[in-house]
Amino acid sequence: MLKTGRGANAPAFLVMDVIAAANARAAALRPGEPGILRMEVGQPGTGAPRGAAEAAIRALQSGHSLGYTEAFGLPSLRTRIAGRYASHYGASVEASRIAVTVGASGAFPLAFLAAFDAGDRVAMAAPYYPPYANILTALGMVPQLLPCGAETRFQPTVAMLEALDPRPAGLIVASPCNPAGTMLEPAELAAVARWCHANGVRLISDEIYHGLSYDVPEATAAAHSSSTIVVNSFSKYFSMTGWRIGWLVLPEDLIRPVERLAQNMFISAPHVAQVAAEAAFDCTDELEANRAAYRRSRDLLLAALPEAGFDRIAQADGAFYIWADVSALTNDSPAFCARMLAEAGIAATPGVDFDPGRGNHFLRFSYCGPEPDMAEAPARLRRWLRA
Repeated sequence: MLKTGRGANAPAFLVMDVIAAANARAAALRPGEPGILRMEVGQPGTGAPRGAAEAAIRALQSGHSLGYTEAFGLPSLRTRIAGRYASHYGASVEASRIAVTVGASGAFPLAFLAAFDAGDRVAMAAPYYPPYANILTALGMVPQLLPCGAETRFQPTVAMLEALDPRPAGLIVASPCNPAGTMLEPAELAAVARWCHANGVRLISDEIYHGLSYDVPEATAAAHSSSTIVVNSFSKYFSMTGWRIGWLVLPEDLIRPVERLAQNMFISAPHVAQVAAEAAFDCTDELEANRAAYRRSRDLLLAALPEAGFDRIAQADGAFYIWADVSALTNDSPAFCARMLAEAGIAATPGVDFDPGRGNHFLRFSYCGPEPDMAEAPARLRRWLRA
């Protein structure tokens, strides 16, 4: 029998299976039946901002070959990204430290390979974004889960880190986080970043939902530690998921190592997508209108879901997710979500995707879909649970 690599054993990202099931359910609907309310996918319901799309059209019509860029991306785009750190956070980040990547998904392998070796332990809060652990495992590294609950807003604390013996090689934090939508207060993020730097733990700060926060001020870990790696993306706030453009803010010691890896693994991010991403910085009015819509949906669901029967939900500070404790309703979140789709026409993601140990008691609702759909969801859920 031919060998298959250990990386081939990576578990499925279950939300993708939910998407497929919801697509099949929608295709099977008879005329006149209510449509499927899509609350499973973490993808903005809007496309790229108009200015970004128009910039791409101009680039395609220009006759330019749109071939490879430098491995770290167009210098002009890197400069615009660096400028955002000054304008948005008041932080000084040199453009030379910016690496444009093939989405945040392409940024994580670069960061992990540059910062860690096979066998290294990398800590993260549970629940967590599944590809963190799955990519680490495929690369021979060891995810170290820190079970977090509502008492810490599903975020890690310095006290948790102090209790680790031995220290891990790295820590991943996300604020706002997926799936809970909670955030670290700026002082908390600063404390975690400084602890990691002082204790020789490489911090990777996932900031891809920055721009989509509602109650807690945004802060970047890059402002508090010279050794931190920051991951960000044009997928969420900038509404450009399919364009596959992200970026890294790198510490000085990892600039050249990551560049060498990027040259070999990806060559460069798509040229035309980089052009569009640069233009997206000039689309603030449209992007802020999207954010306002997400906030309205969030506020509606936070008020209406408890009345519908989902009364144990996380503090939804940012992103576009609600993390619901459904232990009073089920101890099998995948089966519960399958029934919800089949009987109520609502697609949501089972918690086991984000926390294999405790996820049977949780599910994630995404509220980045059309506002009318989000407004309809609580009434459907209430009728379904009562039936």
